[in-house]
Amino acid sequence: MFLYLVQHAEAHSKEEDPARDLSEKGREDIEEVAHHLKRLNIQVRQIFHSGKTRAASTAKVLANHLQPPVGISEAPGLAPLDDPEIWADRLAHMDEDILLVGHLPHLGKLAALLLSGDQEKQVINFQMGGALRLRRMQGDQWAVDWMIPPEIIL
Repeated sequence: MFLYLVQHAEAHSKEEDPARDLSEKGREDIEEVAHHLKRLNIQVRQIFHSGKTRAASTAKVLANHLQPPVGISEAPGLAPLDDPEIWADRLAHMDEDILLVGHLPHLGKLAALLLSGDQEKQVINFQMGGALRLRRMQGDQWAVDWMIPPEIIL
């Protein structure tokens, strides 16, 4: 199983836009990353997001490129301060490739929990609009396959 973790792309400040939708740079970044993922022939069954505007907008761009058969869905447990154990437990019962669009510190804690067993360790330096691919190994062990931050895509 592959798990893709994507931190939402850059959003407007709360003062500029109380809903915090994506900025122009954020939209450009996630379009580039999504296009790159499509070129890599990434296939996910479903994309889940936190429900916050910036995450939902990021998920929509990714879905436009990746065309997941089950589509995109808002899912509990992906908000910035949610307990990463929620998704760690849920992932233990999944075997299909999925993509999660979320926020820090949650994504960092989830990655740390999956990779090291300790959600307080910082093991991944997430970047807005960047995509991380984790692979489930034996049992409940996970490993990093790769990470694509927006600035490395030409």
